[in-house]
Amino acid sequence: MQHFAVTVLWVYIVLLIVGGLFGYFKAGSKVSLITSAVSAAILVLCTLGFVFQPYMANVVMALLLVVFAIRLTKTKKFMPSGLMLVLTVVTLALRQLWP
Repeated sequence: MQHFAVTVLWVYIVLLIVGGLFGYFKAGSKVSLITSAVSAAILVLCTLGFVFQPYMANVVMALLLVVFAIRLTKTKKFMPSGLMLVLTVVTLALRQLWP
């Protein structure tokens, strides 16, 4: 994986964890905390190349994109699912478009 793509993914992983913690502390959502922790763990494994191929990170982020879009549609509130939706799109775009 390109150095830039790896850096972008690490930043996204941190923001994903922070988003889960935000959801847990602000709304008491254990689902947000668990989902973000599991997703971040899978992305870390993808980044380090221990379990999955590097392209699997894109698959995981695409699934998160769907989850965030569904949550945004249900709640009609931009925070936090809308913000994470935008961050996921930006992360996927940067990883694919930046050389």
